[in-house]
Amino acid sequence: MNKIFKAEILKNQALTEDVYCLSINVPFNIEAKPGQFFIIKINERFDPLLGRPFSIFDLEDKTLKFLYRVKGKGTSVLSKLREGQNLQITGPFGKWYPFPKDDYIVIAGGIGIASVFYLMKKFPKRAYLFYGARHRREIFYYKELEEVAKEVFISTECGTLDYKGVITELFRRKGLHLNLPIYSCGPMIMIRELKKLLKNKDVPCYVATEERMACGVGACLGCVIETKEGFKRVCTEGPVFEIGDLIL
Repeated sequence: MNKIFKAEILKNQALTEDVYCLSINVPFNIEAKPGQFFIIKINERFDPLLGRPFSIFDLEDKTLKFLYRVKGKGTSVLSKLREGQNLQITGPFGKWYPFPKDDYIVIAGGIGIASVFYLMKKFPKRAYLFYGARHRREIFYYKELEEVAKEVFISTECGTLDYKGVITELFRRKGLHLNLPIYSCGPMIMIRELKKLLKNKDVPCYVATEERMACGVGACLGCVIETKEGFKRVCTEGPVFEIGDLIL
């Protein structure tokens, strides 16, 4: 059941010039699963009017964390909020990742790590993580990822850390042969390339397409995505889909 509640900001830490980690105190024990998201109402004024959806980066006891990139007015306002201020939170929403029964693969592109870290933390030392970004400064929480993942493979497009190139190419070289279930989140160009790589593979692949969401509650119809069963709203019928069901 979704809940609306006030939460106090514990920390709003800048990781780069445009990426932040927001930690809030939830006033009660909350049930939320990897892949789900919450809607944050940035302020009580009408600008921005709608709340913003953010996937669960981490949840421990009553501390809920979100990893986000500043893209527009809403996230710009959010980045300026400080410790002690309150936010209106609603959630959790959305379909979650099916829980892995054994070892599995995680493929994350850029800020997409925000959607899969909590999954790896819930099922530690079972994920082969493939994590790619443009530059080494955008590889976030590397030490924590090493602690929860079984093995970590890193790519940077400019070659500043480990493999030089895109993460799907590194996965093709190092992980495609593993034949394990795949969990992924990242930019749509990465998801399209991943679908091509898996064309002749008989493994499930679950992707979170949350980058397409706007209002988060199905009202604006701005997050529809084409599937084999027609158009579906990412925020209410996703954000997690089986990659084979998507028409990309």
